[in-house]
Formats: sequence, structure tokens, C-alpha cells
Amino acid sequence: MDKVVSVIGIDISKRYFQLHGATADGEPVLRRKLTRSKVLTFLGGQPACRVVMEVCASAHHWGRMILGLGHEVRLIPPVYVKPYVKRQKNDANDAGAIVEAAQRPTMRFVTVRTEEEQARSVLFRSRGLLVQQRTQTINALRGHLAEFGLVVPLGIHNVERLEEAFVAREEHFPAPAPPAIRLLIERIGDLNVEIDELDREIRRIVRDDEQLARLMTIPGVGELTAMAVHTFAPPMESFRNGRHFAAWVGLTPRESSTGGRQRLGRITKMGQRDIRRLLYLGATAVISSAIRRKNVTDPWLARMLNEKPRKVVAVALANRMARIIWAVTVKGESYRAPERQPPLTAAQQGCGSDQ
Repeated sequence: MDKVVSVIGIDISKRYFQLHGATADGEPVLRRKLTRSKVLTFLGGQPACRVVMEVCASAHHWGRMILGLGHEVRLIPPVYVKPYVKRQKNDANDAGAIVEAAQRPTMRFVTVRTEEEQARSVLFRSRGLLVQQRTQTINALRGHLAEFGLVVPLGIHNVERLEEAFVAREEHFPAPAPPAIRLLIERIGDLNVEIDELDREIRRIVRDDEQLARLMTIPGVGELTAMAVHTFAPPMESFRNGRHFAAWVGLTPRESSTGGRQRLGRITKMGQRDIRRLLYLGATAVISSAIRRKNVTDPWLARMLNEKPRKVVAVALANRMARIIWAVTVKGESYRAPERQPPLTAAQQGCGSDQ
């Protein structure tokens, strides 16, 4: 009697895919190496089962295609598969390790993204790449002009001053330098135009999405943060509570406890990097605005600023924002601010020092 395949692990590559099938009790019954053009044909002839892959390039595309064949698809982060690789690393062992990991009852999986979510991811990542290129170009321009004694304060808003200083002294530069420097200046301008175009598209998406609009009612959550949460985070219903979502983002302390003694360190920085970075930047913006206006209306934030360094408060506020995002999304309600707090006292106005 043929044994029924319960789970199939697939190790994805550019051309060849390695398949490993096992029964419900983990016994290997299938090992097959296929070209990418034959994978769907083969899986289409298999009885409905669980198909598991590592999260990697094109994994979400294959997940959607295999879901269309009637199979259940699960994606596993590679870091959770690595402990199950036996001895030598090769495609066959990797596929077997995927099956072993998938059969653990406590394993955590990644939700397959829809085409719409994938498209938003492309928009978000493309903007991030252009911003990175702009930063690199500005740094290069600063470095080159500093060698000729042209220095202005840091910050993207001071780039125009740097350009004006170069134009004023361009004729004093040696012959080979000005064309290259003008090219960098023009590239910065082109990148600004391209980034603004993507920003307009992001604003259009956020404006037309009711759920994203609710997220933006949270102080410190802007268009980019709302879109990043909606694009990269799994469904909020998959988290038991807001603390679990904050832990997934990586905004909880790293723990190294033993013998009943608890040791907590810096945040884990695990989970989705873009969401974590944007939440922290949003938290620092909220704190800076409150300190500058000397008007902290949130009782919790006022107490934290009075007791902790500003950077520690920023991480705590980012964690709190993550939990609020979970509550707003799950309950389908807009953010409700806490009761107003009296203005800062003279002693509190000097708080927030990082020393």
C-alpha cells in the first residue's frame, strides 16, 4: 500500500527545485529534483497536502501559484530551518530540513503575500533604494567639496547651501573636478524628483484606504509607517495581543536568563526591520515635538521623560505604538488620546538628556 504524502518541502533555486515528501509521522517517501518548468505540473498531480518553502526570493510567487493548485502553503523563515539541517548542506538536505521544521507543533510561519501586497512592497522598497542612493550621493558630494574647503552643517536641508557654495567658487576648482561635481548635483535633483513621485503614489494609496487612515490617527504613525505595517506585517489577528506584535517587530528586550535569574538587555532587533525603524523614528519625532513645545499631554510619556533618558523613552514609545497599532487594527477603531496632562514643570522642561 502506497504511503500518503502529508507534507512536501521545496528548496527553491534559480533553475532546479529539490522536493522532499514525508508522511504525517515524518517518514520520507518522496525525493525528487525538478526543473522550475516542471514543478507546478508535478504538484498538480499530487493529492492535496501541505507544501512548505523557505522565505526567499520568489517564494511568495510560488506560494500563490501552488495555492491555486489546491495545496496548503506555508513559508518558514530560514533561521528556523537551519537547526534541522543534518551534516552537509545541500539542496536535498535543505528540503528535508524544511519538512522537519514544518512538522514542529510550535513552528512559526509567514503568510503568503497577495499580488497587491507584493506591489506595495515594490513601491516601498523602490523608494527606500532611491533614498539610500540620494544619501550616498550627498555624502559623496560633501566629501569631495570638503577637500576644497567647502563645508556646511549636516542635514539634507543644507544641500542647497552646499550647491550655492560650489557655484560661487566653481571657477577656482581645478579643471577635472567641476563636471563630476555638477553631475552629482544633478543626480541629487533627479533623485528628489523621483522620490517625490513615489511619495505622491504612497499618499494616494493611503488616502484611499480606510484601514491605513485609522493607523495614521496614532501619534508618530505617518504614511510610510502605516503602509509598511499594512504591507510587511502578517494579519494582526495572528497575534494573541499587542505585546506579541511588538515582540515580532523586535522592540522587546533581549533575554538571557538562567537559574531563575532574569537578565534583560537591549532590544532583540528581530522581525521586520522597516517597521521597527519607522516606529522608532516616529517615536523620536513625538518626543522632540513634545520637548520643543514644552507640552506633554500624555501622562505616561510625561512620567517616562521625567525618569528615563530620551533614547530609552523612544524605544519604549515605539513598543507602545506597536501595541496601539495592533489594537486599532483588530478593533477597527481610530486612536483615542489619553486625558490631557498639565504643562511641564520647570524641572521637567530640562528632562530628556541622554547623559
